[in-house]
Amino acid sequence: MRPSFFPPEPFPDHELLDSGAGEKLERFGPITLRRPDPQALWTKRLSDEKWNAAHLSFERDPKSGGKHGTWRASKAAPEPAQRREPGWTVGWRSTRCTIRPTPFKHVGLFPEQASNWAWLAARAGAFGVERPRLLNLFGYTGTASIVAAQSGYAVTHVDASKTSLAWLKENARASGLADDALRIVLDDALAYARREARRASRYHAIVLDPPHFGRGPKGETWQFEEHLAPLLEALGALLEPRAVMVLSAYAFGTSPLALANLLEAYGGGEVDAGELVLAESGERARLLSCGFCARFSRGVEPA
Repeated sequence: MRPSFFPPEPFPDHELLDSGAGEKLERFGPITLRRPDPQALWTKRLSDEKWNAAHLSFERDPKSGGKHGTWRASKAAPEPAQRREPGWTVGWRSTRCTIRPTPFKHVGLFPEQASNWAWLAARAGAFGVERPRLLNLFGYTGTASIVAAQSGYAVTHVDASKTSLAWLKENARASGLADDALRIVLDDALAYARREARRASRYHAIVLDPPHFGRGPKGETWQFEEHLAPLLEALGALLEPRAVMVLSAYAFGTSPLALANLLEAYGGGEVDAGELVLAESGERARLLSCGFCARFSRGVEPA
């Protein structure tokens, strides 16, 4: 028996080369990265030589308790990785995203989310309207929003970080979108959802990938365990009769079953839940768990 997971979507510009001993070795475009991953509890398959040849390696800062760190470039790294602030572009279908390694070990793109991008794109023509409305909360650097806009959705992208919204705009331009192709909102997700409910706004699709902890632009506090249920209650009032929702979570202490229970409260639809995974390259591809996900669908089938 294998755990329930959403099959990873093909992503030529990303490759999980190996994982193990609390790390993962992956390729984004032409550049290989070595960084921590607490889910990789098993033994590495590739040699130390191949791991040590990574173009960029994340080194934890012990003063931060391991939460922050720096990236070290190898002597053989391509020029974009050698820069003081490394950055380069990768693509998924017609979407382009700038990879920019951060002190928090993230790089601006979560390739395991490609299965959700494909799932939403396949349903864009199934709502019975010319341009279904999609709301992306905690939108980060916006790959999901860009894919949705290119698929025919009218997208509202919400995030509380000015840095993330600037990154989104950069990615949108690189993907060939016009400046007005997305409605971009700097706001706290819960506050925005409640205002939209008071305005009687409606959406055909809602995407949310909430962090464990965060702060809004006005100092609002977000705590996953405390605020997720109230947020989903507010979002329920925004859903059209024919609608979908994708809820992802990287917060430890939750589970796919917990996410499914939250979405099943909407009623009248179907919920699928499982893990978001990446598959190692090679014949015996191990799966690396990258988070949990639940998808709600009511009256919608792929076009």
